[in-house]
Amino acid sequence: MGKLVSTMFVTLDGVYQAPGGPEEDPSGGFTHGGWSHPYGDADFGGFVTEVFDRVGAFLLGRRTYDIFASFWPHVTDPADPIAAKLNGLPKYVPSATLTDPGWSGTTVLGGDLAKEVTALKERTDGELQAHGSGALVRSLLDLGLVDTLHLLTFPVVLGSGRRFFDEVTVPTKFRHTGGRVTAAGVSIQSYDLAGRPDYGSYLADANA
Repeated sequence: MGKLVSTMFVTLDGVYQAPGGPEEDPSGGFTHGGWSHPYGDADFGGFVTEVFDRVGAFLLGRRTYDIFASFWPHVTDPADPIAAKLNGLPKYVPSATLTDPGWSGTTVLGGDLAKEVTALKERTDGELQAHGSGALVRSLLDLGLVDTLHLLTFPVVLGSGRRFFDEVTVPTKFRHTGGRVTAAGVSIQSYDLAGRPDYGSYLADANA
């Protein structure tokens, strides 16, 4: 079975909304769009290229799909490693409202999310990758379907915006598998899902 790998950009206070530009997603009156852009140095670009080197197909939430579909089909340089993969590989979008996707290679998933994604993982040669798509990825984490999470934390606090881990997130344990910090200060950490959290007590340890 293939791996489902999520790459998520968040601020220090956990916001994932509109990292790439103010036009991406101003919903809810969000005025901080584009907060990741100042940190896009060579280290950051190198990591993203490494991730795309392993992709076999994409799994995208509806909002992220619309953002990507408005931009990447217009990037036609065959030497662009990101555009070539996004335009050339299969893209899957779980949605009840997307009926006629215009981006070539797109399939809309309308059935049971767990069954659909499990089947996709089984037949994808390479990684099944989710980029952004916070609400979708949270659902997949809660279902235990994400294998690896690349969490990129940017050195900025916004105070508002949609947060990746919110108060209804299912408690989840992760195993750290590697990390680095870019020259611009972005912390890139990789985690594999490891089930539900373990708990203990320092007080009990002290009294033992």
